[in-house]
Amino acid sequence: MSIPFKVVIPARYGSTRLPGKPLLAIAGKPMIAHVCERAREADAEEIVVATDDARIFDKVLELGIQAVMTRHDHQSGTERIAEVAELCGWSDDTIIVNLQGDEPLIPPDYIRDVAEALAGQHRAGIATLAARITDPDEIFNPNSVKTVLNKNDYALYFSRAPIPWDRDHFSRQGGAFSGKIDYLRHIGMYAYRVDFLRRYCGWEASPLEAVESLEQLRILWHGESILVNTVAKTPEAGVDTEDDLKRVEEVLGGKMKDER
Repeated sequence: MSIPFKVVIPARYGSTRLPGKPLLAIAGKPMIAHVCERAREADAEEIVVATDDARIFDKVLELGIQAVMTRHDHQSGTERIAEVAELCGWSDDTIIVNLQGDEPLIPPDYIRDVAEALAGQHRAGIATLAARITDPDEIFNPNSVKTVLNKNDYALYFSRAPIPWDRDHFSRQGGAFSGKIDYLRHIGMYAYRVDFLRRYCGWEASPLEAVESLEQLRILWHGESILVNTVAKTPEAGVDTEDDLKRVEEVLGGKMKDER
């Protein structure tokens, strides 16, 4: 029997490239509906959409999904999740998975995996995912966040830079794998316990997160652990552009036809 966990889906209306993104239609449904379906398929005991926009709030309620209006002034997604936990009155040991509202193709297994990884240990109050990098070019892509782990699968660091730096091999061979170590791409899905969220909201921002533009570095800066569960592969990309919308439409539209 899988462990109990809740899913909170942050959904903002404002997007530079795709305004109103959560409400855009994909295969006959708003994108946010598909994301909620992935959470249901993961057997989440409760699903809450967190938004700061009345249009999204009203549509989510119309779909029969629980929604919470949150403040506009949060500096990170983690802070928004913490507000939801407070508004819902969840206990300190409750496990919450933060599922982004523009990820309609996320495998449900990954949602469950990150929750179960967190539940299976007590050192960290937060867990996340990573996948092995198979394309050498990705190591040097600053849009691909890399992580390195210790022997117990807790994060040592996250960076947009190529880490670890294979000094001797890269100087001779350039962007190619030496085979000495696996390179890991961070997958930005998190599971938290509520008591961790309370602590997080009391911490000041760190210079590392400002330089790298990676909010998870605040956690390491303040001396807490992040458990990293390695999964088989990086999931399909979410929706950031019109091209992404068309790609996801093809995938989900084809899936729905196959199920008829």
